[in-house]
Amino acid sequence: MLVVPVYNMVLTPDASIYFQTEQLKRNSGGKGITEKEKIILIVAKENQKSGELTADSFYPIGVAGIISEINQQGYAVVRTQYRVNLLDIWIESDHTIQLTVSRRNDIDDLDAEVEAEKTKNIKQEMRDFAAGFEWADSADYYMEQINNLGAAICALSPWLKISNEERYGILAEDSRAKRAEMIEKILYDFLEVGRITNEAVSSQQKEYQQMYRESAIKRQIEHLQKELDEMHPENVTDLQKFAQKIADSGMNETARKEAEKVLNRLKQEGKQSAESGMLFDYLDFVTGLSWKKEEAEQIDLDEARRILDEDHYGLKKVKDRIIQQIAVMNLKKQQSGSILLFVGAPGTGKTSIGKSIARALGREYVRVSLGGVHDESDIRGHRRTYIGAMPGRIMDGIHKSGVTNPVMVLDEVDKLSDSYNGSPASALLEVLDPEQNNTFTDHYMNVPYDLSDVMFICTANTTDTIPEPLLNRMEVIQFTGYTPLEKLQIAKRHLVPKSMETMGISAAQMQVEDAALETLISDYTMEAGVRGLRKHIDTLCRILAVKISSHPEESITVTPDVVRTEMDARPIRHNEVLPEPKAGVVTGLAWTPVGGEILYIETMFTKGKGELTITGQLGDVMKESALIAISLVKSLFPDKAKFFEEHNLHIHVPAGAVPKDGPSAGVTLTTALASLLTGRVVDTHIAMTGEVSLRGAVTAIGGLPEKLMAAERAGVTKVFIPQANEFDLKDVAKEVLEKIEIVPVSSVAELLTAVGVMEKKLLKA
Repeated sequence: MLVVPVYNMVLTPDASIYFQTEQLKRNSGGKGITEKEKIILIVAKENQKSGELTADSFYPIGVAGIISEINQQGYAVVRTQYRVNLLDIWIESDHTIQLTVSRRNDIDDLDAEVEAEKTKNIKQEMRDFAAGFEWADSADYYMEQINNLGAAICALSPWLKISNEERYGILAEDSRAKRAEMIEKILYDFLEVGRITNEAVSSQQKEYQQMYRESAIKRQIEHLQKELDEMHPENVTDLQKFAQKIADSGMNETARKEAEKVLNRLKQEGKQSAESGMLFDYLDFVTGLSWKKEEAEQIDLDEARRILDEDHYGLKKVKDRIIQQIAVMNLKKQQSGSILLFVGAPGTGKTSIGKSIARALGREYVRVSLGGVHDESDIRGHRRTYIGAMPGRIMDGIHKSGVTNPVMVLDEVDKLSDSYNGSPASALLEVLDPEQNNTFTDHYMNVPYDLSDVMFICTANTTDTIPEPLLNRMEVIQFTGYTPLEKLQIAKRHLVPKSMETMGISAAQMQVEDAALETLISDYTMEAGVRGLRKHIDTLCRILAVKISSHPEESITVTPDVVRTEMDARPIRHNEVLPEPKAGVVTGLAWTPVGGEILYIETMFTKGKGELTITGQLGDVMKESALIAISLVKSLFPDKAKFFEEHNLHIHVPAGAVPKDGPSAGVTLTTALASLLTGRVVDTHIAMTGEVSLRGAVTAIGGLPEKLMAAERAGVTKVFIPQANEFDLKDVAKEVLEKIEIVPVSSVAELLTAVGVMEKKLLKA
């Protein structure tokens, strides 16, 4: 008996099944079919997996039949007769299947007339269904051969959308009536689905034809394009480049899915779509980003320090902190440490040292200017729903760097401002938080990106305008102003050589004396940094370039006289100590955005009724300091307090056109009033700074290094400072401390006694 295994086929008794003779030949061990009517047993496989057949590969019920015909087209017609139970199954070495079977009888509960009527109805339904197709005549002839429901379902078996278990369930049903119901339901479901499908095709035929045509053309184009790309790799299309970049980028799963979705959308919509430009720009941006983390490299601390010293003179405290950060990164093998905030006056090297840090670390350098930014979208990017959407400045900087770990300088964070479009400072909170920025999501990208390897450095001129939550995420490092000696060295080592190179002047054509540079520093600039000095050096080099160009064989030596002769800028006059002391006038110290400066507190009594006049564009805080000073002087000199009621008091702080504010002039105001009241003068070479309280205590102030440099420049020889600021003297340049005597004080009475305005016995009282 020939055994033929089948899969995904409905088997029922009394039906015709077609097999290729080659298939039957393989299952007969290669012997072929020699008898016209040969008994055959058809068994159903449980799954379609190829491989070695076993007894467990088959359902336990099959059908027996005979080969009734072998046609010239190479097909054998098998007429099934009855069902069988599979008892024993074994596989021979030639892969033929041997079985022991027993006949499985049907429950004959189906009336012949009922079956005939059901068969007739289903055949008519099938004819109606086929009537609209070109193959209707062939179908009609084929249906004439069907004489029962089992034969009908066997004929339609390849096209039925039912599971293999449902197919076997028909064979396993013993009741002929129930089997007929199962077959009838499946056939009617098949016909109904077919009708609905045909109706949909008819109603949308033109649309579908157009869609199918377009799809076919696209597939053809893709096929031809693929062949062209293989022949000319240099001509690969943008879409294929994007697909390859996405595959090779190493982006996270969320980003990869989003990129593939946008790419598929671009393929479907084509280049003529209104959104194709936006989709293209998005893919170009995300695939241009670096997604793979860079390997952590060991950094030579000595080489890093050499690079920092080579690029910047001075700034020892700043450089030490940077070296500490690099050392921690070496130990942890990853980006680590605080976000550094460099605070100082313009031109002190805050931004340029960021580039030096990048060079010391061997990383890419990115500068992001935040001055004037007032829209949150400038940080987080615009959502792609908007026309002209673009990524935020952070991700744009990462994109330009081409790596995941650049040194990114966020310049001028103190000049961010809020608007109805949100707070950019709030958006920076996530960027600068190491606990959050590993999943930073730019609105334009709409997928997370890891910023944890980026070394962020922020710069600002002051911390006053930086929101507290943002300031708390950063470590503030103060950039003090340069001393004249430091400015001289910076000019000699960096500014002059760079300016000469820019102007095309060689070292043989021009030499600059130190005295000339000192003249530029002292007479032509008034700043904490060197930005103005650089401009003046550039101006001088341009002026001398005219002479050098006219007489290239001559060499020019720049002296102080040459500077004064050639420069048309008006020399700046710094405040200097007054030549003669006067009662009621005391020298104070002030901090400005461009460095320190001395100022004078001038007081005067006139006859009147105790009125107070304050001039010099003083702010509210400074006016309050004046009121505190008046109360203190009255309490320290009670016997002369009535003098304030009998005279008008005028307090003036030159220069009148410059706004002034802050509490650090409190001791100067108090000393000036005490000097005016007692008539005792204070040496003009003595300066002071400090805030005073109503109980007479001298409290801490800020900007001490800049104030002491201004005092030294003005010719002051002694400065009184709050005792609480004594620790800050370590940040003051050595050459300044060598020229000035620093006297810390803790109370106003102690200060007044030291300058000779108050008697010691009054101090005891």
